[in-house]
Amino acid sequence: MPQIQLPIFPSGVTHITSELAFKKEGDRVIYFNGQMPVFIHDVNDLKTFRMITSQFCVSGNARVSEIAKAFGIPLVSVKRAVKKYRERGPQGFYAARNKRKGGTILTPEVLVKAQNYLDEGLSVREISTKFEIKYETVKKAVTDGRLKKKQVRK
Repeated sequence: MPQIQLPIFPSGVTHITSELAFKKEGDRVIYFNGQMPVFIHDVNDLKTFRMITSQFCVSGNARVSEIAKAFGIPLVSVKRAVKKYRERGPQGFYAARNKRKGGTILTPEVLVKAQNYLDEGLSVREISTKFEIKYETVKKAVTDGRLKKKQVRK
């Protein structure tokens, strides 16, 4: 006759659920299902922490609220990680982030031409229309000093 095994955990663990717990040992975090360790990662490995806790939520081993409470982190952080796991899987936590493209629209050549138009007296709106660039992009270049507006004297 099969027996039900009670979840018995090692001493010093913090429970996430009645069947899942974790323990920090030195510079590692160990996750347990009863006495059996199921996953280990470095304390400072935030990507792996987010991946494994999201996996626990997606697989039904823990709820988002249980993860947030056990680790003392905001609920929204766990929800974002779970969303990333559902959309991209475990590799989504390790993929290189898209770098900002800043400055590729206003290349040095375009800046020189735009500056010439500003010197001739064209407005920022007219320049943005001429180059088919958003008005805000040209205005930002003027604001941060990459383009200089001609001073109007009275």
